[in-house]
Amino acid sequence: MSVLKKLRNDYVIWHANRVKLPEYTPGNIVRRKAVFSGKVQKVGFRLEIYCIARRMNLTGWVRNLQDGSVEAEFQGEASQIDFLIHCMRSLKRASVKKVAVADLPMKEEKESFMIAE
Repeated sequence: MSVLKKLRNDYVIWHANRVKLPEYTPGNIVRRKAVFSGKVQKVGFRLEIYCIARRMNLTGWVRNLQDGSVEAEFQGEASQIDFLIHCMRSLKRASVKKVAVADLPMKEEKESFMIAE
């Protein structure tokens, strides 16, 4: 790993851990897919999603797509997923031009959140 990439990743982790998570009352559990378009690769976008999703105990995954966008599937409280998507739209080091969100069928098995390759 290059020195610059390590510095960026350290900053992303620091930034993601500083995001103030709101208090949530238990609500309905949903599974959603989100595709973020714009300048979202090579800026620590996946790592930021990963860190925040893990802090919120969401399950699912995030990955880069060939067309330069980032795709993620989240399962958890609807309000938490909405908050995470809002956080990523307002991320200053990325430039999210469009977010497409779709509801998906629930998954029964409990997995942790991961970065998929």
